[in-house]
Amino acid sequence: MLVPVFDFLKRLTSQPPARPHTEWLVVGLGNPGPEYETTKHNAGFLAVDQCAKDLRPAPKCRALVQHIDDVTFAKPTTFMNLSGESVSAFGVPPERIVVIHDELDLPAGKVRVKLGGNENGHNGLKSITEHLGTRDYVRVRVGIGRPPKGTPVPEWVLGPRSGDEAIETAAEAARLVCARGLAAAQNEIHGR
Repeated sequence: MLVPVFDFLKRLTSQPPARPHTEWLVVGLGNPGPEYETTKHNAGFLAVDQCAKDLRPAPKCRALVQHIDDVTFAKPTTFMNLSGESVSAFGVPPERIVVIHDELDLPAGKVRVKLGGNENGHNGLKSITEHLGTRDYVRVRVGIGRPPKGTPVPEWVLGPRSGDEAIETAAEAARLVCARGLAAAQNEIHGR
């Protein structure tokens, strides 16, 4: 009679651990690699770094992640144009996803929070929308402004960024959305 109990215990201990409960997924967009670390396009990565200090590889989701309470913070290990592959792999409903990204259509240093909207040429957002099948996810937009006349957009977004205040504000905005909801985050962040 002891053999079935031992078999049960063996099966129980050999199964992979359950994935932590995730109420929210906060994804920072950027490109992996040291050459992109401090570029304008990596604003999302930098904001997630403000929220989570011990990110670890999650190969199935193609991301670096940290679970804090009921929030999963993530930085895709894909390049920006393939961000949707990583985001969709988490299986979190779109209404519980917060994406932090750089935004050309906001002045440098401004941070705005919104639900849905167009991708405005942002390839990371295009990929996420394509993989989720909807535009209805929360976006924390970190303004980088438009490039000066004659500077191509790719050169501008891959250029160095300055100042960390917007990054800290974006991190705070994402935490507020998860803790108190979209409207509260907008009231707090947009009032600045």
